[in-house]
Amino acid sequence: MSAPRSLSVPARYLSREEARAVADRVLGFATADETRVNISSGGRGNTRFAVNQISTAGDNYDATVSIRSVIGKRSGTVTTNKLDEESLRRAVRTAEQLARLAPEDPEAMPELGAQRYEADNAWSDSTATLSPTARAAAVQSIAAPSRTAELISTGYLEHQAGSDTVANSRGLFAYGRNTGAVLTTTIRTPDGTGSGWAGGVANDWSRIDAAALGARALEKAKRSQNPVAIEPGRYTVVLEPTAVGNLVQLLSRAFSARSADEGRSFFSKAGGGTKIGERVLDPRVTLVSDPHDERAPTNTFTGDGMPVTRTTWVENGVVKTLAYDRYWAEQKNVEPTQAGGSFIMSGGDASLEELIASTERGILVTRFWYIRPVDPRTILYTGLTRDGTFLIENGKVTRAVKNLRFNESPVFMLNNLEGLGRPERVSASESGGVGQGVVVPPIKVRDFNFTSLSDAI
Repeated sequence: MSAPRSLSVPARYLSREEARAVADRVLGFATADETRVNISSGGRGNTRFAVNQISTAGDNYDATVSIRSVIGKRSGTVTTNKLDEESLRRAVRTAEQLARLAPEDPEAMPELGAQRYEADNAWSDSTATLSPTARAAAVQSIAAPSRTAELISTGYLEHQAGSDTVANSRGLFAYGRNTGAVLTTTIRTPDGTGSGWAGGVANDWSRIDAAALGARALEKAKRSQNPVAIEPGRYTVVLEPTAVGNLVQLLSRAFSARSADEGRSFFSKAGGGTKIGERVLDPRVTLVSDPHDERAPTNTFTGDGMPVTRTTWVENGVVKTLAYDRYWAEQKNVEPTQAGGSFIMSGGDASLEELIASTERGILVTRFWYIRPVDPRTILYTGLTRDGTFLIENGKVTRAVKNLRFNESPVFMLNNLEGLGRPERVSASESGGVGQGVVVPPIKVRDFNFTSLSDAI
């Protein structure tokens, strides 16, 4: 196959025809009982800034082919980024050699046959065509006001554009294009006592307003100077959407049906079985994954080629389904469902300002950081507030407070709701990358558990 065509955008990727040609070539070399090919191709550009100026920037492009060979119940996998005929032939031969050496997998499932997929809408030209010059302009719209205000801005901008392909020896072929962009910034005061953060993420770069994000972080940095200490304890909190996303996304990792059936999960029912059909959250909470939601569209297939459609995990507080992989679904005689992709929470009509105004005394949280698991049976986590934590008194934000460590579960949190705002997509990844498509509202919650103070900014 010839090299990918040269595009007028910074991110090169394999077209449907090119990806199919690579897959057909691999499958043509295969002699195993079954063979699966996963192809990922595309580009990534990034710009990092610190002390109000760009520090590093770069663009890279790649295409990888992962070949899974199955012989009986044994399998071997090889990944390469060399697409010439001899390299692909060698990779197939090595995968088959590994399969013969591997132990048998008692839970091995046969490859899927041909599937039907819904069209996806995860591509945006504005993201695919984003240039280094445009990235620099976005950074400047944050750095220049920070410099004028004698504050210090840092941050990270990344965009991705590419395609994913799954094909196998049973006639399955799936292809999808996707893009993603993220911009986050932290602005601090020179004395180090004030810090503000803001971030945005979208498939479509045109939905991210860099100047507005910078202005928000700058204002938080100013207001968070010289924070005061308050006693740890249970507080009413108003969580901005990013803070909500930091915690609510953790639920998406807990929906394993197998863990629930085996008694290892919050969704395990006392005495056996699962909590499907039981109310576990506030009735105002509905949680779904939807590859077509315009705020966070994703591919419409999984890595093994299973179609992905809208899935409702919790509806009006009641558990509707759990994530069944193909093996466990067969054991339980149900249809398989897949967790992952977008994760979307319902909301209400209140603005963040209205949630604050309705709070007699509480804490406003911008985001959480260093979040780590404590107890999977209750989905309990610990972590810290960061980059803008404020005291609310008589419906107004009055002063900055020192950061606090929490011990809290999103389950407890979503059972103590007092108000919900309008959902929006947030940058909920600690790494600062594009991450999962998380769409959540700002919320007001009672009895949020803060366990200790932190001097960290």
